[in-house]
Amino acid sequence: MKLTTKAVLLVGALALAACTNAGRFDNADSVNLNDQPGSGAGGAPGFDDPSSPAYFQQAIGDRVLFAVDQHTLSAEARATLDAQANWLAQNPDYSAVIEGHADEQGTREYNLALGGRRANAVYEYLISKGVSASRLKFVTYGKERPIEICSEEACYAKNRRAVTVIAGSVTS
Repeated sequence: MKLTTKAVLLVGALALAACTNAGRFDNADSVNLNDQPGSGAGGAPGFDDPSSPAYFQQAIGDRVLFAVDQHTLSAEARATLDAQANWLAQNPDYSAVIEGHADEQGTREYNLALGGRRANAVYEYLISKGVSASRLKFVTYGKERPIEICSEEACYAKNRRAVTVIAGSVTS
C-alpha cells in the first residue's frame, strides 16, 4: 500500500474512533455557561446588575443617533443621555469615553471633525447634567469604524452616532 493510502486510512480510523462515545460530554462536571451568576437577560454577563457596564449598555442605552451633517441632540438623544447621566451619578466609580462617529459620506477630514462635534455635544450635555468632566473623555473616529457597511440611508443612519463606552472603575 502506498503511504498516502495508509495515512488516509489511519485518519479515517481515528475519526471513527472519536465518534464512538457520543455521551462523553454528558457528565456531572460539565458547566452550563448560560446558567452562570450575572449572566441575566440576553446572556450578557452582569446584565442583571444595575451597576454593571453591561446593564448600562443594554438597559440604559450606550448610543445616540444624529441627523445628516448634524451634531445637535434630538429629544430622543437627550432622553437617552439623561438616563446615562443618572446611571453615571449612581455609579461614581466608573468613567466613560464618548466616541463620535460619522457615515461614509464626505471626506475623512470632514467626518473626523463631525464625529468630534458629535462626541463633544454628548460630553457637554452629560456635564450639564452633573457628570464630572474628570470622569469623561471623548474621541472621534469619523467614518473609520462603521457598524453598518452599505451605501444606503439605513446604514448611514446607524453610523451617525455617539457611543458612551464605560471605561471601567476610576479607582482601579
